[in-house]
Amino acid sequence: MKLSAHLLSAVCALTMLAAPAAHAKDWKTVTITLEGAYAPWNLTNADGSLGGFEPELAKVLCERAKLDCKLVASDWDGMIPALNAGKFDVIMDALSITEERKQIIDFTIPYAATPAAFATAKDSPLAKAAGTGETIQMTPGQTSVKEIEALKAAFKGKTIGIQAATVYAKFIYDNFGDIAEIREYKTGADRDLDLQNGRIDLGFDDAVYFNNAFAAANDTLAFTGPEIVGSIWGEGEGLGLRKADTDLRDKFSAAIKSALADGTVKTLSMKWFKIDVSPR
Repeated sequence: MKLSAHLLSAVCALTMLAAPAAHAKDWKTVTITLEGAYAPWNLTNADGSLGGFEPELAKVLCERAKLDCKLVASDWDGMIPALNAGKFDVIMDALSITEERKQIIDFTIPYAATPAAFATAKDSPLAKAAGTGETIQMTPGQTSVKEIEALKAAFKGKTIGIQAATVYAKFIYDNFGDIAEIREYKTGADRDLDLQNGRIDLGFDDAVYFNNAFAAANDTLAFTGPEIVGSIWGEGEGLGLRKADTDLRDKFSAAIKSALADGTVKTLSMKWFKIDVSPR
């Protein structure tokens, strides 16, 4: 996920006004926020507790960093300004590490790196678009990619649904904004429901998120076109922290490094995603 360009200036202003002054802190208790609605990365259980890949990984990281961590749910599109306003200490919500975001918050090393893809109804004429089943590499600002040009021709005049304020939203606006109608949603689940009911033609999101969404939609949805990987999505997904909290960042980075080295991240990602999302 990633802050969309049209929100960046507003967030920067909030950051300057609300960011706490740098100070040393003896970290014992830490509050981590997640969306609680981006399964299988994170989800809200029937009893109101948070579950999924990230809450389970957070437990491991906090134990290794010797921190007492509290997990709380909050809205995705307000997380970064709320972090800088001191409402919690860490964002853990499939947050892509990008140069744009580094201007306003700090990051740990990445704990995951995943592809993105289009989805549509299985019986849609857009199913099995050119490149379906393939993977392509892209870098920030890359243009004239033949696979993307083929998709632009196929998707012209269609409606593409994206979750607002994400790296995927920016990609769709940059590459398809001139040929398709773009519809933004507060959550991926809202978008998926419209896709399942035929109110939009396509969705674009994290591929491992879509794998879970397909099961929830009784396998009426499927990928179309190639999966897209590479630095276009940043360095991977990491924990987001205030720039002042370098000591906390380093504690969590060390814990992530340990969890990657001993296979803990791989084990949890195989459990929740059925693939290894460990950053390469």
